[in-house]
Amino acid sequence: MTSPTPKPDLTPAEALARGRWVKWIGGASNHDLAALEDLAALASLAGAHCLDVAADAAVAAAARRGMAWARHQGLACDPWLMLSLSDGEDPHFRKAFFDPEQCPSDCPRPCARVCPARAIGAEGGVLHERCYGCGRCLVACPLGLIDERAERLDGAAVQALLQQVRPDAIEIHTSPGRGQAFRQRLKDIRASGLVLKRLSISCGESDGLARHLWDLHSALEAWGLPRLWQLDGRPMSGDVGSGTAQAAVDLVQRWYSRLPPGPLQLAGGTNVDSRRRLHRAEREGAVPSGAVAGIAYGGSARKLLQPQLEQAEQRGKSLRDCQDLWPSALAALRQLWSDQSLECSC
Repeated sequence: MTSPTPKPDLTPAEALARGRWVKWIGGASNHDLAALEDLAALASLAGAHCLDVAADAAVAAAARRGMAWARHQGLACDPWLMLSLSDGEDPHFRKAFFDPEQCPSDCPRPCARVCPARAIGAEGGVLHERCYGCGRCLVACPLGLIDERAERLDGAAVQALLQQVRPDAIEIHTSPGRGQAFRQRLKDIRASGLVLKRLSISCGESDGLARHLWDLHSALEAWGLPRLWQLDGRPMSGDVGSGTAQAAVDLVQRWYSRLPPGPLQLAGGTNVDSRRRLHRAEREGAVPSGAVAGIAYGGSARKLLQPQLEQAEQRGKSLRDCQDLWPSALAALRQLWSDQSLECSC
């Protein structure tokens, strides 16, 4: 089969400036290196402008190997590599855990059925490297045997990691009331000596959202860091159904006029329906035209490629090595974000 030819695309900086930004989210707690390498490779070739992955050296290396494969296929411009950090407790930075010895022998394991990452099989516990903390198994267990364990790097570990990996961009997940913790994360970044092309700030809706983001804006102004605001509508749910796409659009409608200046991207529940819903909000005047610079896709992109990933795994190969499989996976990703033509008025 002839390999699909990638179409020329904008650089990451141009995509942000022109409102045509696409970010692929690998998962802040996803350490499945084999799958991440395949996903990063195809996301790059499909035209993503940024690969957002866990703050882990092995994960970053897998993403870069994926980019290298995409270059070999003809990719003209690498996406930015972004590492995800947090300034406090956050559902994106957790893993599920349970002791399989406590499970009843006749348990139908509903936890395995609801796990989108295939981190729970027919027997045994949670596969640590595959779990990305969506939390669906926590409520699925009829006996409440599944717990969550937070994972977060301290300041010294962050500095060492950034010096080793040298990412292009960083995302900090934050919440109101954590202004001091956010500033400490900025100090960790500065202490690493890293010069960023972009710092993304991700926040969901809660009391004090606008006040918190304006406070962070003042800190970023003082540091001179180029920023990107991310409104997280319904975290880690884009693979559930088209209806989840509305949450992020609703956030823009409610908060856009109160947010600090800077490009804005949608995340949390985003999927193939996000573009249509955003266009409708623009037509109805609920969201200003050009207000959104782009969209970040996580679970929905992973779900699209899951059938091909599983077939390749059954063959004992990477998806990239299956010439009969990866072109259709690539086409599916391109279709997911093919209409990212938000022409910015700025």
